[in-house]
Amino acid sequence: MPATTGRRRRRDTPPPRTGSSETEVLRGFLDYLRASIAAKVDGAPEPRVRAAMVPSGTNLLGLLTHLTSVERSLFLGEEVADWQATFEAAPEDGVAEVVARYREAVERANELLDGCTDLAAPVPRPRPGRPAPSLRWALTHMIEETGRHAGHADILRELIDGRTGR
Repeated sequence: MPATTGRRRRRDTPPPRTGSSETEVLRGFLDYLRASIAAKVDGAPEPRVRAAMVPSGTNLLGLLTHLTSVERSLFLGEEVADWQATFEAAPEDGVAEVVARYREAVERANELLDGCTDLAAPVPRPRPGRPAPSLRWALTHMIEETGRHAGHADILRELIDGRTGR
């Protein structure tokens, strides 16, 4: 426990031990990060969950709203007209709704990914008018995107109510 804060730190959940195939490793780490960021938002108090805690305006609920859009775009082929707008949750959306929407997008993406066996193949539902990336690229990008925003979420949640750990 750091002497400066007096807060008890929760232990982090270690990275997953996955199977040995490339697909199992990529999917294992992606699911680990997905669960981590959903847990950071789940149960966060209103209205602080949507408050800009840093000068950029980033907020916890907006991060999960954005990641829902990325999952839907990358794996389900949904078009996004304004990426910056995906960082804002609608005023009527509460924490439970945003978390449920994210988990539903992840579930739909996983159902699609469960049928994919070749990482070199293009994603099954590319965005209209754009070349489809390989599944390997899409999984790696989603790990990077989710991991980056999970780090942001760690800091924001600690600023909101002191909660740390995964």
